[in-house]
Amino acid sequence: MAGILDGVDQRTKLAGHNRLELLMFRLGSRQRFGINVFKVREVVQCPALTRIPNASPLVKGVANMRGKTIPVIDLAMAIGKRPLEDIANSFVIVTEYNRAVQGFLVSGVDRIVNINWESVLPPPKGADQGTYLTAVTQVDNELVEIVDVERVLNQIIRMPTEVSSELLTGGVSPEVKHHILVVDDSAVARNQIKRTLEQLGVECTMCRDGREALVTLNEWAAEGPIEDRISMVISDIEMPEMDGYTLTAEIRRNPQLKDLHVLLHTSLSGVFNNAMVEKVGANRFIAKFHPDDLAKAVLEYLNIEQPEGQVG
Repeated sequence: MAGILDGVDQRTKLAGHNRLELLMFRLGSRQRFGINVFKVREVVQCPALTRIPNASPLVKGVANMRGKTIPVIDLAMAIGKRPLEDIANSFVIVTEYNRAVQGFLVSGVDRIVNINWESVLPPPKGADQGTYLTAVTQVDNELVEIVDVERVLNQIIRMPTEVSSELLTGGVSPEVKHHILVVDDSAVARNQIKRTLEQLGVECTMCRDGREALVTLNEWAAEGPIEDRISMVISDIEMPEMDGYTLTAEIRRNPQLKDLHVLLHTSLSGVFNNAMVEKVGANRFIAKFHPDDLAKAVLEYLNIEQPEGQVG
């Protein structure tokens, strides 16, 4: 696997052009799965694992890698397939999601492909409640399934969704009505954001990808000034059909939408995000997922009075 991720710095140039590079892998069968290269730190032969008492059955153990102890998750088992048995001959994809590093146990790693987000499609409608797929695409005339990793991780570590009482105390006026457009391909992420906004007394409309969001915004703008309809947009970055960078650039190009406040909210590594936020014209970037961080960002923009010392 040495060299499979060489040149990651060059791949940052894909960001903002609605393109991604997908690392393809297998989970004990011919079916291929994919993960965004930007979320991958390295791929290694499975090292020795140490079992953790009372850990989730999805966690095969922990491994010491480059001086850090990380959990190794059986990804096949996590998405409802047969557990991987030949661990010694398996691989670990080391990733960074939601401010944490974890490894995913896979039976084999294929290669990296460069594709356009337009060719990455959402799962069939109605499937997101019962599947661990966030998207699908075609490579070499074969279906590649992209796993909703945030949903997988939520099985193991339930992310807190409660906003701290200090932020909520006196922070929301029931007389002021705000509406926010939320854009994310993960059902888990959408519900986390929705729960945070509900606690702030803010309503939201949710879209599954950038293209759906752009259509929605254009429809609203055709009905009247967009600022009368919504206060801001909260968008993921990597999404099928249209990513968050491209969505932001399209918003800025449209005279009816260009003044919208856009907050990019993503589990992608922050190595290149700040530069891309400026390049495409987003107003702010925060990493997933912490309810107080999201609440602060929303409250600060909406100019809702917060308790002293809570503005970050």
